[in-house]
Amino acid sequence: MKKAIFRFRFDFWVLAALVVLLGGCDAGFTSADMSPGAQTGTGGSMARFALAGNTLYIATKQSLDVYDVSQADSPVKIAKTDLGVGVETIFPYRNNLYIGANDGMYIFDNAQPDKPRLLTKYTHIMSCDPVVVQGNYAYVTLRTGVACRQFNSVSLLEVIDISSPSNPRLIHSTPMDSPYGLGVDGTRLFVGEGSKGLKLFDISNPAQPKLMKFRSDIPTYDVIPYRSTLIVTGEKGIFQYRYDDKDRFDFLSKIPVE
Repeated sequence: MKKAIFRFRFDFWVLAALVVLLGGCDAGFTSADMSPGAQTGTGGSMARFALAGNTLYIATKQSLDVYDVSQADSPVKIAKTDLGVGVETIFPYRNNLYIGANDGMYIFDNAQPDKPRLLTKYTHIMSCDPVVVQGNYAYVTLRTGVACRQFNSVSLLEVIDISSPSNPRLIHSTPMDSPYGLGVDGTRLFVGEGSKGLKLFDISNPAQPKLMKFRSDIPTYDVIPYRSTLIVTGEKGIFQYRYDDKDRFDFLSKIPVE
């Protein structure tokens, strides 16, 4: 049992360390979140890459690039879709790709992984824009900041109805302080507020997030919730916590990052 637990935690730390080295949007975590469906695996909301079988997606600053990686040592670029400027993150969920950009969220159908098809674009104010998805809802944080070419003072958590992916609808907004990455696990939504801490929302009603806890002692730029384990990228490293059904956090370990 101890060996199994060690292996589980070791695998998470290897993933976390690798994706941090790959870089990403601002100070955020950059893993690829593979949600249930066509994709497999787990990661954070500020990813620039995602993997579906033998197909690798890379969100560059201006495009979605698609690679065939059936031969791991010889990846082949097979498609490119220009998206303008300010592309930041990619989140795969079931048969769709959700791409966050400074001015909105692009939704692609990737039922055919090697031929992703643009369904629509949900437009919002110019802002940093990581996104996560669960069920019929997408959760997006919008943050002010020079890095995102944002010139107003609005920081928000938005809930978008994606029950019809080709027709996304904004249904709720919550003011935030300085939101970065976010992660969803069942009825919990974790949102990083950068140096200000970590917020936990109850999404038993997924359309109406309810703030349950604000941990100002846990600076958070991105989060990976997975089976009651939470990986947090903060100001001084990568931290691992255990959380329970009473929303208690127990510190497990840390990887210092300079």
